[in-house]
Amino acid sequence: MLFSSMIFLWVFLPILLGLYFIAKDKYRNIILLIFSIIFYSWGEPKYVVLMLLSILINYIYGLLIDKYNSKKKIILICAIITNLGLLGYFKYFNFFALNVNRLFNFEAIPVQDIALPIGISFYTFQIISYLIDLYRQEIKVQKNILNLALYIAFFPQLIAGPIIKYHDIDKQISNRTVTLNKFATGIRRFVYGLAKKVIVANSMGEIADYIYALNLDSINTPLIWVAAICYMIQIYYDFSGYSDMAIGLGKMFGFDINENFNLPYMSKSITEFWRRWHISLSTWFKEYLYIPLGGNRKGALRTYINLSLVFLATGLWHGAAWNFVAWGVYNGVFMLIERFKLKEILDKNKFKFINHIYLLFVVLIGWVLFRAPSLTYAIEYIKIMFSFDFSFVNIDADMIFNMKNLIIFIFAILFSGMIQEVVRKYNIKFEKIKVCENFVMLFLFLICIMMLISNTYNPFIYFRF
Repeated sequence: MLFSSMIFLWVFLPILLGLYFIAKDKYRNIILLIFSIIFYSWGEPKYVVLMLLSILINYIYGLLIDKYNSKKKIILICAIITNLGLLGYFKYFNFFALNVNRLFNFEAIPVQDIALPIGISFYTFQIISYLIDLYRQEIKVQKNILNLALYIAFFPQLIAGPIIKYHDIDKQISNRTVTLNKFATGIRRFVYGLAKKVIVANSMGEIADYIYALNLDSINTPLIWVAAICYMIQIYYDFSGYSDMAIGLGKMFGFDINENFNLPYMSKSITEFWRRWHISLSTWFKEYLYIPLGGNRKGALRTYINLSLVFLATGLWHGAAWNFVAWGVYNGVFMLIERFKLKEILDKNKFKFINHIYLLFVVLIGWVLFRAPSLTYAIEYIKIMFSFDFSFVNIDADMIFNMKNLIIFIFAILFSGMIQEVVRKYNIKFEKIKVCENFVMLFLFLICIMMLISNTYNPFIYFRF
């Protein structure tokens, strides 16, 4: 079920809110859990059993880690192997089998018909954070299996994040309040996220998908640049829009979910970009992989190795394909270059717009690797980008270059950070125009509804991760 679907907006959410607020406090978590399971099973009914089994297994692992202190390291290792084993089977088995078969030039490992359970990468990482926090004695064991299940299965962030670390939310599961102001803030955040997704991401995504679906001999240099820029806009507004909706829904039920984006396209280095993009994933890898590997505490060489492993894992986390691996390695290489010397040069550079251009260029090429159907196609697309091929191609120009898309494109550029930076820089206050904001939200919501009714194109990019 999509947040931007009619069934969610007009049936699921209103019924849930109604039941949640008429129920007594002691029943509210149960109601949220039941509806979270319904939400997940709507699109993946057979894999809800896998998620529930995972909850039960890790509930037991948590109890064992808490009870057997002397053996908790062995128990934690077994728990991590179990969780990564499930993730590895469903997400990476066929990738491994195909590459082994290609290496030996015969079917050494039969490829299986395995469908990727939606959200498994997200909820697996949440489970692991709970177990490691418990091992480190940073939290107390959750003895109420329903509360642990709600943490893992909470529907706003279940299938596309943000990744919520247990120590950030454990107290809110059992003790939270919903004020009128908090609920209103949640509605505003949800509507803005919905608008980012439906108005901007869907419009730019249609253009990108149309161009990327063309044969390589039907694409020229300007067209592939249009596709790359549109996808760059789409993935930001799609994923940050989903995060906004998740954060807004969380506030409606009393939860404070951490921010997942902080105007990443306003960054002036790859290092800064990864502090602003998909923050929940970056901090997860930092807390549970980079620091345990030694971080930057064991010399320069070990630091470079640790960073390389983190970005290799980041690429693999996003998908079982070589273009995702290449994307992770590509970002890691620039992180290493910046850490070695480039970041110092960028920091000293007085002309910060050059830093910004460098960042956008590097990220844009990275998104071509990310979006391409394969690494081979990605390489060909990048070749076309720099081949200066301006030959005529037969395309539906009206679908791409129309007034609606032009207006959305301009607004997308402005609101990807430029407007927000001006507001921050000059400390512009909007308290006196809250009424106007309400009209803006209503207008955006109506536009979203009209677009959803008139257009069936409504994907969520990060559902496949």
